[in-house]
Amino acid sequence: MNNARTLSFALVLLPLTATWSFARASRRPVRPRPRRSTTAWSAPSAKTALTPFDVARVRAVTTAVVSPDGKHVAYVLSVPRTPMVDDDGANWTELWVASHAADGGAPRAYVGGKSDVSNVAWLPDSSAIAFTQKRGDDKASSLWVIALAGGEARKAVASSAGVGAFSFAPDGKRVAFLATEADSDARKKAKEKGFAQEIYEEDARFQRVFVATLFDDAAKPRALGIEGHVHQVRWSPVNETLLVSTAPTPLVDDQYMAQTVKVVDATNGKELARFAHEGKLGEIDWSPDGKKVAFLGGADLHDPNDARLFVADANGGKPVDLTAGKALDVDAFVWQSPEHLMAVVSQGLHTSIEKLPAARGDWKTIVGRTTNVFTTLSLSEDGQRGAFVANAADHPPELFTMSHGDAKPARRTESNPWLAERRLAKQEAITWKAKDGVELQGVLIRPLDEVPGQRYPLIVYVHGGPEAHEQDGWQTAYAKPGQVAAANGFAVFHPNYRGSTGRGVEFSELSQGDPAGKEFDDLVDAVDHLVSIGLVDPKRVGVTGGSYGGYATAWCSTRFSERFAAGVMFVGISNKVSKLGTTDIPNEEYLVHARHRVWEDWNFFLQRSPITYAGQSKTPLLILHGKDDPRVNPGQSRELYRHLKLRGQAPVRLVLYPGEGHGNRKCAAKLDYSLRMHQWFGHYLQGAGGAMPAWELDYAEPTAKKDA
Repeated sequence: MNNARTLSFALVLLPLTATWSFARASRRPVRPRPRRSTTAWSAPSAKTALTPFDVARVRAVTTAVVSPDGKHVAYVLSVPRTPMVDDDGANWTELWVASHAADGGAPRAYVGGKSDVSNVAWLPDSSAIAFTQKRGDDKASSLWVIALAGGEARKAVASSAGVGAFSFAPDGKRVAFLATEADSDARKKAKEKGFAQEIYEEDARFQRVFVATLFDDAAKPRALGIEGHVHQVRWSPVNETLLVSTAPTPLVDDQYMAQTVKVVDATNGKELARFAHEGKLGEIDWSPDGKKVAFLGGADLHDPNDARLFVADANGGKPVDLTAGKALDVDAFVWQSPEHLMAVVSQGLHTSIEKLPAARGDWKTIVGRTTNVFTTLSLSEDGQRGAFVANAADHPPELFTMSHGDAKPARRTESNPWLAERRLAKQEAITWKAKDGVELQGVLIRPLDEVPGQRYPLIVYVHGGPEAHEQDGWQTAYAKPGQVAAANGFAVFHPNYRGSTGRGVEFSELSQGDPAGKEFDDLVDAVDHLVSIGLVDPKRVGVTGGSYGGYATAWCSTRFSERFAAGVMFVGISNKVSKLGTTDIPNEEYLVHARHRVWEDWNFFLQRSPITYAGQSKTPLLILHGKDDPRVNPGQSRELYRHLKLRGQAPVRLVLYPGEGHGNRKCAAKLDYSLRMHQWFGHYLQGAGGAMPAWELDYAEPTAKKDA
């Protein structure tokens, strides 16, 4: 991190102005010679509907950071590899820089091509941009710095353990960074001789804080003796202290449920203060004067989301919840001044930018409900210029900027110009009531060439979590049928069932202790609503989703089989009993979902397991899962597959992705998933149905074959 205050909301993650005053920047940046990306795809020129191959080429802005002086914005552009052309892997990440002023010229690539830039931050004097990257023959990531004026990036800090997230000291000459402790020499030697056994949950290595001086090759980074596994570090803007968040162990369950916020001495790691808080924890940061700290967290140990905004004195004590009693979620925040914060706030399907006092008081809406969904927020050092990442129904995440006096944020990037040649279907917000009267919300994409009075097949996309929520923004991805399905004559609905976030703590806890109960009844009620308004054919309804959405898909395809004609289940749960014994988040599952242990009522959890109803399933089900998923073990998919296969009452196919975890990361696996999902729904909701479609796929884009 740097002195330009910034926060990115992710996991996701991953949608300003108040009384600002300043002068416009008068100097245009001297730009370096760009390294052009080699991963761009050629796009068809005719105006057509969106396809899975289009989705596989979508670029997105993921992070945007304003320079401390407010004159420039550094941002990261995620660029997919080209399947069947590039070596397979995750998206490339490029470093780009734009002038904050709209008339400052087009953004330029500073580190482009086949790069994996991350952890972007400005030096405190705005002269250069720092980032982490593994280059050439490096065995670990290093900290690199590239001057705003141009030239090649220089290695500023190297470590045998690698350099992760970092934060600059106020002098801009030193940095605190995170790195995982290395194996001992004895352990390395044993591994080289074949002794590579894993001691489950015991041999996990801790992440530590190191302090280093930039461009000092002679001095080895110095480790601080901070107790626990460190997840975040922020150097105080005024002195030799660090704000850190730590967990007792490196286990994911502790990351979710047992993090603590502390202030420590930057010279020796000694704890100086800690802040009383229980439950989930999100971003942490100092106030500009170093007198206060703020962080996102859960309201209590049972809050499933880290969306309450707390402020506390930097010397410790009980934090004050600035969001107490409000039916909303804070997705991201930054300090604008020692007295005020800015926040990205979700309220249902939409977001806003709010200014709120650190000492409580009335909030001021800076950017109200618009067509944009804001996800990240960054401010200049004087708090007068902002940069955001936002998406909308008609575009993926892009860079936006805003200055004092502006009426609204201005879009600054067009990362997918070929989208202008695509026809997109109408998207709208929908409200309906469950049978018990609870008001629910969702996002509907109508069929592209909808004919009034005609009924259409429906795909219900169920988000995971369930501590997540759908917003009225870009709704198409490799696992989200969105505009591709709409182009093929489907309606697509994204329900925020009870237990979803975005509406405050009370709503997000409505599903606790009742897995697959009223939360999934809400899905059936949503279908009934869309049938009642004349849009949906009740005999042609499909369901899909990943993780908890995969659980919902399995439930709808078994327990509610008579209501769903096809399902596509991704990394989903099928057996609530065996899931507990194989997941890496058993305590999170207990504290914010189940609220009682499996052994307290075995039969209850079996009754809420899709395998229990496999014998009544008539729904063709496509099951997909990463073979290395630590969250929902692939055995969950194997179990359901075997139970359905043995019954033989409906088609079932299981697809496993080697090297993938809880969601696909590599470009080939994403495209394969997308093609299979659309093939399955087309076959069973629009086609003849019956026997399964061929399992072998053609990965060549139709237009490419035509051109050849």
